[in-house]
Amino acid sequence: MTAVGVGSRRRPAAGATKKKTAKQRQPAEVSRFAEWRTAAWASPTTSYYLIGGAGLLLLMLGLVMVLSASMVDSLNKSGGATPFTDFFDQLMFAGIGVPVALVASRFKPVWFRKLAWLILAGALGMQALLFVPSFAIEVGGNTNWVELPGVGTFQPSEFAKLGLAIWLGAVLATKGDLLRQWRHALMPGVLVAGGFLGLVLRGHDLGTALIIMALVAGALWVAGVPASLFVLLGSFAAAAAGFLVFSSRNRRERIEQFLGMSSDSSSIDTFQVDRALEALGSGGLSGVGLGASRIKWRGLPAAQDDYIFAIIGEELGLLGTLLVIMLFVALAIGITRVVTRHPDRFVKITAAALGAWIVGQAFVNIGVVIGVLPVIGVPLPLLSAGGSSLVTTLIALGVLLSFARTEPGAKQAFAARRGSMRRSLAVLGPRLVSRARG
Repeated sequence: MTAVGVGSRRRPAAGATKKKTAKQRQPAEVSRFAEWRTAAWASPTTSYYLIGGAGLLLLMLGLVMVLSASMVDSLNKSGGATPFTDFFDQLMFAGIGVPVALVASRFKPVWFRKLAWLILAGALGMQALLFVPSFAIEVGGNTNWVELPGVGTFQPSEFAKLGLAIWLGAVLATKGDLLRQWRHALMPGVLVAGGFLGLVLRGHDLGTALIIMALVAGALWVAGVPASLFVLLGSFAAAAAGFLVFSSRNRRERIEQFLGMSSDSSSIDTFQVDRALEALGSGGLSGVGLGASRIKWRGLPAAQDDYIFAIIGEELGLLGTLLVIMLFVALAIGITRVVTRHPDRFVKITAAALGAWIVGQAFVNIGVVIGVLPVIGVPLPLLSAGGSSLVTTLIALGVLLSFARTEPGAKQAFAARRGSMRRSLAVLGPRLVSRARG
């Protein structure tokens, strides 16, 4: 029997060495990924890229889907001449909204605060046009559209959302700790918001009124009003909404149909929901293909407007609908980061109001299309056809980008990235030129 010396070592098998190396490599890779993830989340520019990236992707997807969903309606409008009428209108409004949003993103938040009263006055003036008979237009039983000579048709309540969000941020931020007292919380913020609600409800637009309520609730919540007042206002809003629903035959029938208490299957709302669910079900996992929707040829009302999510589900499938939901979740995360990380109370409150409006309206629209909410009649932000909604939503995103640019450390991070880009171009430039000559 051969003795093994103290200093001698048994050589491990080759397979054991490979397994050990792989085990050592895996924790290092996981550690590097965890470090990158932590650094990316902690970066002061993450909010900016989440808001801007999600907004840009939603806008691009919206233009493509409006082109697809509106072809049938455009052919009907033009007498078969062109299927691009509604798409060109949407593209024009995107061409207006994007530059304005870019300009808004370069403004400092202090300027929005200084202009808050002027913005509110402009929104109020637009809303007052609904009481001028020669300008007001009734669509679908709601008088919430205005047509001005030389300007065109627009929806004032969309601008009211933007103006009210900025104004509430300025007023509630100025109040500060005084908001713990009911009278300071109610005056003038809740009073003015109630006035706008009254003007919107005067045109029988309950859907927009509910979104404005969500906007106001988001602002009040972040501003820190007493919980008792919040509960009181919420109870009053719920009671008022119930009264408005049951005082209108049309709204009452919608609720009855949603709850299954009505056997009338011939109503337009029932038809819309049934066709939307049929479209979503026929899309499967990956959809029938872009532009290949069949339900839009079968008369789905508002296919490019309130029910565009159904067309997305049919043409792009479950994956397409999940992409839309994930983009709105990413947008919500970016806005939440601004609310929690920014030191300016005005920015916090305004961002919360804008987020409650855009993200809240998105999920209300999706809830209606998939049948978990009664028909309310609000568009899907950035995706549905409609100039007023698209332009105001883009401007709101520009305001949010302005807020994200002024997060603590964001200015220095952007400057460092620009400097790194310049250095990279300075190094690569001469090499590319010499290769081109060679």
